[in-house]
Amino acid sequence: MTIRTTLPFVLREDQDGIATLTLNRPEQRNPLSEGMIAALSEALAGIASARTIKAVVLAATGPVFSAGHDLKEMSARRSDADRGRAYFSDVLGRCAALMQAIVRLPQPVIAAVEGVATAAGCQLVASCDLAVAGNRAQFCTPGVHIGLFCSTPMVPLSRNLSNKHAMEMLLLGEMIPAGDAARMGLVNRVVASGDALAEAHRLAAIIASKAPATIRTGKRAFYEQREMTLDAAYRHASAVMVENMLARDAEEGIGAFVAKRTPVWEP
Repeated sequence: MTIRTTLPFVLREDQDGIATLTLNRPEQRNPLSEGMIAALSEALAGIASARTIKAVVLAATGPVFSAGHDLKEMSARRSDADRGRAYFSDVLGRCAALMQAIVRLPQPVIAAVEGVATAAGCQLVASCDLAVAGNRAQFCTPGVHIGLFCSTPMVPLSRNLSNKHAMEMLLLGEMIPAGDAARMGLVNRVVASGDALAEAHRLAAIIASKAPATIRTGKRAFYEQREMTLDAAYRHASAVMVENMLARDAEEGIGAFVAKRTPVWEP
């Protein structure tokens, strides 16, 4: 008798305060299928409350980081009575919740991109706090080629890139090489092909060496103030900074700086 095992959609490895989540459907080009969205969402939910995890690296197996939504899976529901309307709404809603979970995660998330990230796969990269790309990586929002504007990838793209750069990607649907992606603000830095994961881990280790409570406070405040008017943003940031100044880690960090010693952070 042959026993078939289902490989996990997402692999997780924890080491030195860093959780590495790896998309694990290389044969299908790591699509954001129902299973992948659920697996990533579950992994992030588990990490959110884990005080031992201080940073997250998001990577992928195979030559493609992620090709976006599983269009075969979605198209199969066109035979539903409502032509798939309810199903499409549900899947896109869960995908949107996943992207927001990355933003709301207390720990910073760093994408390590090798190969191609297209459509919702590009959206996934844009939703991360930082991104590192191998120099052969490419990015694309190709929906316009198939009559489907990449409206949901547009949300994080328009919040990371300038308006004209975001519209260039969305309207033309062309492949953007890693160097141009860095120039446009989609990724932080470009490294030699095959080195993206190592560089992402290096950045994660630097983050993990800082006061975890300070990093959590800072990430949350960054995304909160970004949606405010200038005066409201300053009021909010000032209030956050007052609370931060009164926190134990700021007292410890400033005291250590003055005393020229290494600070000891709370977990």
